[in-house]
Amino acid sequence: MSLGPYASFIVTSYALVTAVVLILIVWIALDYRNQRQRLRELDESGITRRSGRSPGDLR
Repeated sequence: MSLGPYASFIVTSYALVTAVVLILIVWIALDYRNQRQRLRELDESGITRRSGRSPGDLR
């Protein structure tokens, strides 16, 4: 397979996009883990989420 004179640009572009996507995946996974930990800490301290209330509690 010949990519022509632009082969280095094409390969570099794909490599950079792959790196950025992998970094974003890792970042999202770490943030998700941190958010779950923070929610767990808040639940343990007695703070409840509004989504856990029944419709009658909102009035």
